[in-house]
Amino acid sequence: MHSLIELNGSAHGRARHENVPLSLGERAVQPLKRTPLQRILLVTDGTVTEILEAYTGESMRLVKLLEEMQTLTEPLPTLNAQAGEQVLRRHILLQGKMSLTNFIYADSMIAADRLDDQMKHGLLKSRKPIGFLIQEQRMETYREIVGCGRELVGPLAPYFNVDSTEGMIWRTYLIYYKSQPIMQITEKFPESHFPG
Repeated sequence: MHSLIELNGSAHGRARHENVPLSLGERAVQPLKRTPLQRILLVTDGTVTEILEAYTGESMRLVKLLEEMQTLTEPLPTLNAQAGEQVLRRHILLQGKMSLTNFIYADSMIAADRLDDQMKHGLLKSRKPIGFLIQEQRMETYREIVGCGRELVGPLAPYFNVDSTEGMIWRTYLIYYKSQPIMQITEKFPESHFPG
């Protein structure tokens, strides 16, 4: 797991609770200025779904916004994928089953050809989060955080019932299986959903 210092970003990142507006160009995040839960969401190498369920006291469900096979028009180095290869692209929300509150938006690029048929079927046919599918199949994987930042909620605002000018924190990580990357996932969550 990366340390908080490694993910600290530039000195220009500012926490929302300091009442400093977030500029359009601001991308830095300072985990040491985040709330405890925000820090956990940024650096965990476990499943976010379980953390959300423990925090909210309710089960999470997956809401699929987009799911399609795409042909890469240019290489995707993080997945060691070349132009012309196919990836499964997914945009999803993790939503509380009782409150119907959306807590996290995730954008995934998945090298589907590197997965067995059971895992591919689970991704395409079920509404289970990726972390749960990996656990069910007892896949020995590990995660590597490759980036994090802070941006405006922008066009995702309607999903979270917040203003588009609010701050949102994101992180990108890779999931490795059998020593090769199989998934690149970017998770985003509005700061106001996880106060101190």
